[in-house]
Amino acid sequence: MKVVGICGSPRRGGNTEYATQYTLDRIGEKGIETELIRLCEKNVHYCTACYNCVQQKRCTINDDLEEIFLKIEAADGLIMASPVYHASVTPLIKSLMDRLGFSGRWRDNPMQATDTAYKFKGTPFSGKVGAPITVARRAGTTSAFSDLLLWYTVNDFIVVGSSYWSMLLAGKGGAINAAEDAEGLANLDHLAENMANLIIKLTKAK
Repeated sequence: MKVVGICGSPRRGGNTEYATQYTLDRIGEKGIETELIRLCEKNVHYCTACYNCVQQKRCTINDDLEEIFLKIEAADGLIMASPVYHASVTPLIKSLMDRLGFSGRWRDNPMQATDTAYKFKGTPFSGKVGAPITVARRAGTTSAFSDLLLWYTVNDFIVVGSSYWSMLLAGKGGAINAAEDAEGLANLDHLAENMANLIIKLTKAK
C-alpha cells in the first residue's frame, strides 16, 4: 500500500509542503508507505494540445511528467496540495493536472468520431483514493479546493473527505507557520485516518 503526496508550491519547505508531509506522516503511522513529490523540483511543462497522447498512449513532451505519472499509477492513493494563487491552484500543479488527466484518458481508450458517444473504460487512476489540500493566508481556499476536487472526480478517483474541508490558514507576511493552525491540522489528522482506513479496506477486498 502506498500514497503519493504532491506539493504544488514553488517554494520548498513552505506551508503547503508542511501540510502535505504532515498528512503523509499520519498515513504512514497506519503502516502505509508514503512519498512526497515537490513540483518545484520537477520540470512539468503545460499541455500543448498536440493530441500525440491519443496515438502514443502517453504524453510525448520530454520532461518529468511520465515519471510522476508512473508513481501515481503504481500507488493506491494520491494527495494533491496547493497554495492559493488568486483563488486558484498554482500553475505548477495545474500543468500537472491537465497533462495527467488528458494523457491518462487515452491510455486505455480510443478517440471517438465526432458523432459517437464516449464509453470510457476507465483511466489508470480508476478506483484510486484521492484527497485535496489547499493553503492560504486568508481566503480562496474553497475555490482552489474545488479545482483539485473536480480533477479527482473527472479522473475516476474515490475522493476522501474529513470533518471539514482539508485547508490550512497560514503565511501572513510570507511566514511559514502552518503548524500554528491547530484546527486545520486536526482536519488533516482525520483526513489521513479516513484515507488510510479506506485504502486498507480496499486492499483487503481485492
